[in-house]
Amino acid sequence: MNLIASLASLARPVLTLPLVRQTRRNHSLEHATIHLLSRRVKVPMAGRSDQTGFVLFGNIPTTAVEAAARDALKRLQSGERHLAIHPNCGTNLVTTAFMVTVAAFIASIGAKPGERWSRLPLAMALSMIALFASRPIGMELQRHITTDGDPADTEIVTVTQHDIRLPMSKTPITVHRVETRSS
Repeated sequence: MNLIASLASLARPVLTLPLVRQTRRNHSLEHATIHLLSRRVKVPMAGRSDQTGFVLFGNIPTTAVEAAARDALKRLQSGERHLAIHPNCGTNLVTTAFMVTVAAFIASIGAKPGERWSRLPLAMALSMIALFASRPIGMELQRHITTDGDPADTEIVTVTQHDIRLPMSKTPITVHRVETRSS
């Protein structure tokens, strides 16, 4: 068992709290939906999950979002847990940012103010190592901590579309809300 799986095992009491469990299931469904939509439409998209579902940002027809979400749920329920993990997940981004920051910090330990620039090559080397190591670590964090590839009794309740306009933006952003229910 790897370190992250061991940490997840220790964190099981927290990971199985209803709020956390439902959010992790919805995070998996969000990823699976994005995987399936990415094969069908070529538009930028992003999502964010919570206890009651997820939002999907992207100019995508509602019928396509609903079809992909329902298909994704069926596929997760039939055991296609790999769909719960996505390479562009925020978990990977946060993992990378954290590891690179720690690497740069480690390189600066003990440096006097006048020595900081001389530590730049070490900081860059450690940051590159952290950058390469962060991807598989982020994927494992998704697999064991931030998603739950078993949707259990999750069901899709509604899929709604909203267009929002950001300040100083001429074109609206399409946002879909996928509401779910689970125990």
